[in-house]
Amino acid sequence: MKVILTETIESLGIIGSEVEVAKGYARNYLLPQRKAVPATDANRKAMEQEKAKFELQIAKEKAFAKEMASRLEGVSCTIPAKVSEEDRLYGSVTSRDIAEALAAQGIEVDKQMILLTEPLKTLGAYTVPIRVYTDVEPEITVEVVPEEE
Repeated sequence: MKVILTETIESLGIIGSEVEVAKGYARNYLLPQRKAVPATDANRKAMEQEKAKFELQIAKEKAFAKEMASRLEGVSCTIPAKVSEEDRLYGSVTSRDIAEALAAQGIEVDKQMILLTEPLKTLGAYTVPIRVYTDVEPEITVEVVPEEE
């Protein structure tokens, strides 16, 4: 089913773009949440008229993303974790832990923005990218250290 996005959705596209999605996804999520409208001639004309407004919103989002990327670039956070005798973690460090550590430093980041391929299970320093916007991904350093007893 073709729909026109009324807001930017990470996995689909930017605001105002026409995309093909599954009927159930459109019917059960995008349309009721008003995140998209059906791709009809009338809706295409309405979107063309609002294109300037959308372009302004996209420019604001990109400017905010670049500002946030400059704040995040080179940030380092230390996460203490319980370890065994062999320096293996009892649990693992997930994107939620990283988001909480950044929040403690005054940087608000949603955990879905943190691009961990898999949870961190050993001690050490890791470089973790954070997707702020479609093609803006600054990297932070996450250091996993043993927890002091």
